[in-house]
Amino acid sequence: MMNQRAGEKEIKFNVEMVPFMDALYNYAVYLSGNSETAKDLLQETYLKAFRFYDKFEQGTNAKAWLYRIMKNTYINEYRRIRRVPELVEFDERISPYQQVPGAEEGDGDLRKAIDGRMFDDELLGAISSLPEKFKSVVILRDVEDMPYEEIAEVLSIPVGTVRSRLHRARALLFDLLKGYASSRGYRVPERFVPDLSPAFAS
Repeated sequence: MMNQRAGEKEIKFNVEMVPFMDALYNYAVYLSGNSETAKDLLQETYLKAFRFYDKFEQGTNAKAWLYRIMKNTYINEYRRIRRVPELVEFDERISPYQQVPGAEEGDGDLRKAIDGRMFDDELLGAISSLPEKFKSVVILRDVEDMPYEEIAEVLSIPVGTVRSRLHRARALLFDLLKGYASSRGYRVPERFVPDLSPAFAS
């Protein structure tokens, strides 16, 4: 009977959780900045997910549950090992222009560069260097194209904070990448300006 239950658990887990493995690996790469560490982080995430699968509430968001496990595993184990500092603190209140529809979507050329994977190594390095609270939100939104509500669920923060952190993350990335982007022929303004066009509205 025990073996039968264990087998049923494994089948259900594989059906419900394994389809998200590729997306979780991408998230792990951007979090850690290293493919080998990402593989370890992915494995650890799925081991924990399987171990605590009985605590997963059936019918809820499996993908968000897995992302949350990975984020917490990275923060509690891998970031500590790498001694990644959290040096940058920002006011997370939403500024007036961010309340305009579409304002939170960020610079168009940066988004096109991300979508086109035009400079993967530089982008990976820049994202990996961000403080974790900004790193996760920009990965989940700009790399994984996750809805704001789902990001809020993964990170256990309000949607308004997701939007505020996303703007801050994009501004930091702009500063980190503008030199390289300019050398590759991208239009680079003097400072980070959010794109208000409908194409980048949620």
